[in-house]
Amino acid sequence: MGSLQQDALRMLGEALVNNIPFNRHIGLKYQTVSEEECVITFDMKPELVGNYIQGILHGGVISSAMDMVGGTMAAVGILHRNPATHLDELKQKIAKLSTIDLRVDFLRPGRGETFYAKAELLRAGKKVAVVRAELVNENNTQIAVATGTFMVG
Repeated sequence: MGSLQQDALRMLGEALVNNIPFNRHIGLKYQTVSEEECVITFDMKPELVGNYIQGILHGGVISSAMDMVGGTMAAVGILHRNPATHLDELKQKIAKLSTIDLRVDFLRPGRGETFYAKAELLRAGKKVAVVRAELVNENNTQIAVATGTFMVG
């Protein structure tokens, strides 16, 4: 992978995760993004509790993390289809990126101290990208899985 490609991937991860105020509010942090996978993390905090009796993660936070990591991976699909995309052109395309559909399956209660949302690209088309994502805790216990469809063109 060339230097331009690596710069573009890093820019994607930082821009889509770290620069969006809502993501900062809930504590999402960009970790890595590559052609194969994107990973973001966040720590449990009292503001993220959805079930105050059990003290577990709110389903909306889980969905937001899956949407963010999936959208970032969908943006990687733009690069995947055209590796020579310039950063300015990539920024214009990212501005049009949107979620069409996100299906989240909640498998276990959201217990943990640190959570990792991971996504992989299943298909990158001219207009639509399909992504598979999962959320695990620090013990690698799978909490949720998701499939997302994103508008990329």
